[in-house]
Amino acid sequence: MLAAVVTTALWAWFGLADLFTPTVVFMRLGAVADLLAYAFWFLFLLRLLRPDSGTRPGAVVAWLGAAAGLTVVAAAVLQLMVIFNGEGLDERSPAVLLISMVLPVLALVLVEQLLRNVQDDALWNAKPLCLGLAGAFLFDLYLFSTAVLFNGLDADVLSIRGAVHALMAPLLLLAVLRGKDQIGMLSVSRKMAFHSATLLIAGVYLIFISGLGYYVRLFGGEWGRALQVGLVFLAVVALVTLAISGSVRAKLRVFLGKHFFRYRYDYREEWLRFTQTLSAAQSEPQQTGQQVIRGLADMLESPGGGLWLKDATGGAYRQAARWNMAQSDEPEREDSPLCQFMLRTGWVVNLEEYRSIPHRYDGLTLPGWLRELPRAWLIVPLCVGNDMIGFAILASARTTVDVNWEVNDLLKTAGRQAASFLAQMQATEALLEVRKFDAFNRMSAFVVHDLKNIVTQLSLLMKNAKRLHANPEFQQDMLMTIENSLEKMRQLMLQLREGATPPGTAFGVDLGRVAQRIETNAGQRGRKLEVALADRVFTRGHEDRLERVIGHVVQNALDATEKSSGRVWLKVDRHGGQARVEIGDTGHGMSQEFVRDRLFKPFQSTKSSGMGIGAYESFQYVQELGGTIAVKSEPEVGTEVTLLLPLFEAQGGSDLMASKTT
Repeated sequence: MLAAVVTTALWAWFGLADLFTPTVVFMRLGAVADLLAYAFWFLFLLRLLRPDSGTRPGAVVAWLGAAAGLTVVAAAVLQLMVIFNGEGLDERSPAVLLISMVLPVLALVLVEQLLRNVQDDALWNAKPLCLGLAGAFLFDLYLFSTAVLFNGLDADVLSIRGAVHALMAPLLLLAVLRGKDQIGMLSVSRKMAFHSATLLIAGVYLIFISGLGYYVRLFGGEWGRALQVGLVFLAVVALVTLAISGSVRAKLRVFLGKHFFRYRYDYREEWLRFTQTLSAAQSEPQQTGQQVIRGLADMLESPGGGLWLKDATGGAYRQAARWNMAQSDEPEREDSPLCQFMLRTGWVVNLEEYRSIPHRYDGLTLPGWLRELPRAWLIVPLCVGNDMIGFAILASARTTVDVNWEVNDLLKTAGRQAASFLAQMQATEALLEVRKFDAFNRMSAFVVHDLKNIVTQLSLLMKNAKRLHANPEFQQDMLMTIENSLEKMRQLMLQLREGATPPGTAFGVDLGRVAQRIETNAGQRGRKLEVALADRVFTRGHEDRLERVIGHVVQNALDATEKSSGRVWLKVDRHGGQARVEIGDTGHGMSQEFVRDRLFKPFQSTKSSGMGIGAYESFQYVQELGGTIAVKSEPEVGTEVTLLLPLFEAQGGSDLMASKTT
């Protein structure tokens, strides 16, 4: 059917072109398009006549199909002969006119068969189709039958053939619209209707102005042409002014939605636009509230609004954002009649309706600040579950909008989506604050842990000073210890202030020297640490932090081992291209469950007075250096901790000197 309509339209266009530019080409092309249109109409009717059951209708359709095919082929041959002027044939030849008369005859037979064999439930749809096609084919039969009788086409009848075919087109359109499947496929969006109506109004307006300008020019005398130009210019300016006017666009949009569509809103388009408006706020969180207002206001052609959200105390709602609305500093308490009414009912409060019919709102009392708020129109509650996190107040629309059930349902649903979006943004901000506090608390815990070690070292120093204060060696050692403690506290203060790792770059650290200092510190506390060192084992890192990590593991081993019967050892060597530090003891040990699930997590410790920070800090720093920590432990047997660190090759001289020595 589409092919038949297209080829019929082509025949009409070729005829129009031949009317304005009489040439043989357009006339020949029109004849070919006319023949193709008949061929496609034949195929369309034969397709509709395809029987579902029975042999008799099938035989009739088969004979009719064969006859139509032979006729189309014969007509095509004659058209080719006419085009190439074969044997003196032209469009007025008797053979051409006769075959042109046979085509509508066969078409009318097919239409009659379709109307006769159509089922009763489809007759209502088939009548307009059959009437439209029969009217066009009957006119063609009259045209070509008179041409056969009088040996020539009637020019007057031929001139109105296109008009008769055009008059039959509404019947074909009605047949298409009556089909249920076709109706479901045809739809016009609100945007297309709005733009089409705008263009139509603009076109009618410009035609009117053009006619008025022509009248002014015709009867305006000497000033006629000048008045025409001025009038047209002012009319175009007025049209542009109306086109960019938000109120005019809003009125036209509401008018089309009210009178041309079953529902006022295209919910798919509204939801996509509302979601896009909310998503635009993710790039600038400070504008989240304003985007929520814009999204709700655009649904009702509102030019502005305000957003009230629950404050940090949770006892009142305060204005958090506004768009083209006056500033309001008055809070609205959570237990006020307005908030309790919206929380209880979930209604959208229409202030215009409230002023005219207040009894519909069950004795609702509005606060004074809301009654004085200019242009306040609708109050939309923003609810998440059973909690109302805020409400939005929309300003009066640019045009008259009937707030019916459809508008209320749309606003309530959009309000819930906006509330979920706002709640997610608030939760994200709260989570960021919690993470900042968590980072600060974690860093403070590290500092407290290091300060505890410094205090322990100074306490031991003061304890020994009572009996060794006159010893020169002790005095020198005491000064070095105090100086070292002060340096550590300076680094801790710098780390706490800057929130970063200790200053300085990583460099080669002699693990043997670190182990010897740890051995000395253990001896000062009256504990024996067995140390086994390989020759020159270096790693890359911060010496103070590495000493603190290894010293922490050693201290844990000393705390878990009996002073009289147990042993603690520290071994430094190379293993598989890495620096290995092994700390072992024969103390209380740990369970496999504790080692697997809790050992290297903060605030987890087997000691009653421990915080569990040292092990966590050690694990984090070793991983930061690219190393690993392995723990083997068994309750009442002991623990063995192995640190594998990247090996740093330190050379005392150049490669040239090394080759000479060799």
